[in-house]
Amino acid sequence: MAETKLEAKMVEAMQRRASVGTAMKSFNSVILKFPKIDESLRNCKAVFEQFDEDSNGAIDNEELKKCFNKLQISFTEEEISDLFKACDFNQNMGIKFNEFIVLLCLVYLLKDNAPGHEGVSLTQNLIHLISVCFKLYVAVLNIYLEKSRMGMPNLEATFETFVDAFVFLDKNKDGFVSKNEMVQAINESGERSSGRIAMKRFEEMDWDKNGSVSFKEFLFAFTNWVGIDDAEDDEDEEEG
Repeated sequence: MAETKLEAKMVEAMQRRASVGTAMKSFNSVILKFPKIDESLRNCKAVFEQFDEDSNGAIDNEELKKCFNKLQISFTEEEISDLFKACDFNQNMGIKFNEFIVLLCLVYLLKDNAPGHEGVSLTQNLIHLISVCFKLYVAVLNIYLEKSRMGMPNLEATFETFVDAFVFLDKNKDGFVSKNEMVQAINESGERSSGRIAMKRFEEMDWDKNGSVSFKEFLFAFTNWVGIDDAEDDEDEEEG
């Protein structure tokens, strides 16, 4: 069950997405895409560094405020606080690179559900703010890639893979993944010891250990599986 209004919006968006269905046939098909996903996500590093003005490896609350000031958006302290808490998954008062990746993917999920009517709620305002951040991110990324003569990474395809994989796992389309659903998904791959593999994967996803995995938890586990966190640790060791 969703704990906050923002999480409830994520569940609603995922349920709408699940109603469309998924072409994914097995969890193995996701694993095979890890190398391309890894490459795509690492291209976001330059954008993250644009927001991380003091280059300490995390976007703090003040840096997030400056980001919104540049966008000339009116917002309250409560709105900033709620958005920051949603992104700062480890509650270390800073949004690290893997948390930034999660933010971008949540934007992809929510961007088509932004409000367009009077009297919007706090949660709807947050979604609007995140959507504007996504537009800024695309602009910065385009400039960076143009200067470096790189091709535009297909981030939408990567984010769609995340959404598609979650929809595949969420068999009852309630916006969460249970242990039984994970076992069923892994069993469909036909692997030996599939039950053990399913439990291991589920434990890696269930960050709060409540027996149910949200899309946000799934995204954090995905960054671990792909190796984003490992790369961050290696960079820190080299700098030290």
